Amino acid sequence: MSTEEPVSARLPGALLLCRAEPDSVAAVAPLLGERMPLARAGEGWSVLVPEGRAWREGGEPVDRVVGGWAAALAVGAPWPVLALWWDADRAGYTLASGFRRPVGYVWLADGTPAGEDEAMRTFAARLGLDPVLDVQSLDRLTRADPDAGREPGARAAGAGARARLRGLLAVLTRAGITLPAGLDPGAGADRLGAAADALPGVLRTETAGRRPTADESRLAAWMPWTGGPGSRVLALAQMATGLPLTVWGLRRRSGGWTAAGVLLIGHGALGAAYGLAKRT
Repeated sequence: MSTEEPVSARLPGALLLCRAEPDSVAAVAPLLGERMPLARAGEGWSVLVPEGRAWREGGEPVDRVVGGWAAALAVGAPWPVLALWWDADRAGYTLASGFRRPVGYVWLADGTPAGEDEAMRTFAARLGLDPVLDVQSLDRLTRADPDAGREPGARAAGAGARARLRGLLAVLTRAGITLPAGLDPGAGADRLGAAADALPGVLRTETAGRRPTADESRLAAWMPWTGGPGSRVLALAQMATGLPLTVWGLRRRSGGWTAAGVLLIGHGALGAAYGLAKRT
């Protein structure tokens, strides 16, 4: 009997979970530079399904790409972004929220934990999970039990890591996350994209470079501070932070972090312009 792993087990993939309604996510998603299916993923959650071009053509690891995207989406928004990612060797997550340092965890392909326990506790706190029951469940995912992340009879490389991600999602159902049918951690980007396109009510984010309109109701979903007393200060701070981050991302040829910098600059510029308009 052949034990060769299926090709699908070696393909990178990712999901971006945003704690916001699809319309709010659609307002900022164009700045990531890639069109993506966007669907509801439970009560108060949405999911973006990257097509994979960024890591296939850019030569950048999937975790670095989606980590930068998560940071870009979360900057200045009132909601966190959770990036789930996997490739042939590893799987993990990155949680970004505002200007705070992102937190993440990694498992090796066979499910062996390769992260810090403290990251899980920070993760739980930022998502408002139960500090006892949910943290205990998350702690089990950090144990070096060789069977803890495995699925019975699984032979494909990465099955253990994927099972750990499913364990993570099982905990997050208590935070309202429910992935639509067909969006399973471990599938390649093409397969995920096809499954997402078949979902009822799925949206497609706009093409890169198209920015959201500047009407107040549209901005309120992702820039709730616009026009407030500290709006100009925050807008200038965003632009000041975004410029060096963009330069750093370009030097490192990091599409994800470049997008984060561009989003900061755009966020700040649009906020400053809107604030000035409110005063005139």
